[in-house]
Amino acid sequence: MDNVTITDPPLARALFSETRWAWIWLIVRVYVGWEWLNEGIAKAQSPGWVGAKAGTFLTGWIGAALAKTQGPHPDVQGWYGAFLAHVVLPNAALWSYLVTYGEILVGLGLILGLFTGIAAFFGTTMNASYLLAGAVSVNPILFALASLLVLAWKTAGWYGADRWLLPLLGTPWQPGALKVARTTPRPRPPTTRPIVGQP
Repeated sequence: MDNVTITDPPLARALFSETRWAWIWLIVRVYVGWEWLNEGIAKAQSPGWVGAKAGTFLTGWIGAALAKTQGPHPDVQGWYGAFLAHVVLPNAALWSYLVTYGEILVGLGLILGLFTGIAAFFGTTMNASYLLAGAVSVNPILFALASLLVLAWKTAGWYGADRWLLPLLGTPWQPGALKVARTTPRPRPPTTRPIVGQP
């Protein structure tokens, strides 16, 4: 069977691959990044998230999520409730730090346009986790916007650090300038042969 390449529609190519539309992603990026950064900083300043009482707030939040696993149509699925009860809850202090500083790092990455696709992916992961735990709030909006940023990873950080980092570092399928410079063999100096009759 012949291989068939199905091309993207013009609008998708323009939005996700052309730098002339990168200003749209700058607006989305900064908004989503600010939401994450603001929330992470608020958690970092709360003794229930970090410090001696780290995990206190998360423990209460997990308790509320586990209560939503009951009934014929639960808001929180049983498998996710089991994950919260057996993986997160026993290590609430550790997860509290991971959530707090994860939110800050995602926010900074998006605002600075630094590894935008990766930052947006981890943002969607956290949004999905909160949604699975029954916390709606602004999470569906952030999830949708960050998903678009993941799709636009090539151009979303054009007005940011990715403009220089991506060409320098490259991708797993296309080496960047740094790898090319490392793997390009250096020219060998010409070897000189002694002239016959000379010592």
